[in-house]
Amino acid sequence: MQVLHDAPLAPLTTFRLGGPATRLITATTDAEVIAAVREADDAGTPLLVIGGGSNLIIGDKGFTGTALRIATSGFELDGGRLELAAGEVWTDAVARTVEAGLAGIECLAGIPGSAGATPIQNVGAYGQEVSSTITEVIAYDRRTRETVTLTNAECAFSYRHSRFKADPERHVVLRVRFELEDAEGLSAPVRYAETARALGVEPGDRVPLDKARETVLKLRSGKGMVLDPEDHDTWSAGSFFTNPILTDEEFAAFHARVEERLGAEAAPPAYPAGDGHTKTSAAWLIDKSGFTKGYGNGPARISTKHTLALTNRGGATTEDLLALAREVVAGVHDAFGITLVNEPVTVGAEL
Repeated sequence: MQVLHDAPLAPLTTFRLGGPATRLITATTDAEVIAAVREADDAGTPLLVIGGGSNLIIGDKGFTGTALRIATSGFELDGGRLELAAGEVWTDAVARTVEAGLAGIECLAGIPGSAGATPIQNVGAYGQEVSSTITEVIAYDRRTRETVTLTNAECAFSYRHSRFKADPERHVVLRVRFELEDAEGLSAPVRYAETARALGVEPGDRVPLDKARETVLKLRSGKGMVLDPEDHDTWSAGSFFTNPILTDEEFAAFHARVEERLGAEAAPPAYPAGDGHTKTSAAWLIDKSGFTKGYGNGPARISTKHTLALTNRGGATTEDLLALAREVVAGVHDAFGITLVNEPVTVGAEL
């Protein structure tokens, strides 16, 4: 277990932003993770758990307390059953499952961060969510001071949400278990229209696993969503805002605002989201509110490749980033009456 004092946290985040932590512990085993959490809880010290840092915004003043970086390793495959340690690099784990000929998470390739973070916000992209394949999550329960195993149902997954996100101070994820499919080298049915178009197939078709993964990586790269230290469009948290889910009444009011602003022929994106609800596109809202690719004059700007990503062009502060985010939120609300919600977690900072 490595312990550092007054330790920089910015290098541990994909934004490369934020001040230092009073103390930074790097744990490489589950036992070390639990020991560090218990020590902080016993002392009443604030605790910040860091995985891959791809969904984290740290304030410019840093974090007064103990930052715990989970760097555990473990990839165990038994048939279609996969168990990942929380510290495993997610995109590497996806690549290994594709090499093993197992389907279910291939369209989640290229997503930065660690395996332990995936159940927290029910990571999803290109028609797949981890909730579809997760069977159990092993976590340390800070309330009962025990290691617990939670079933998929007990995780209470929903769109970009889970019980872990709803009560972030309670559980520290240690391991995640998945059930993957052996489809004789083929992917899971392609669900996302953009992916299907790129593959030249119909939604519901299956394609070779490696082709599905490579296609998703190409799509993500074109949007600046695959980490590249030389590309400032990837100095981000990927999608900064979640796609709004509206009630039928809210969507009708939104549609009316769209017609008023863009004309009677304008049709906003609309996707079924359960009984009486419709999901629309945050990226579309941002663009149609006047915040186009590359928007901004300072060191924090909208990505030149995708309107949904806010980026650090180098030399930005967290406050620069949040000021841009507030501008976008206010502009979208003024234009369409919808308040966007940030996807990354903020620590020592408020949007």
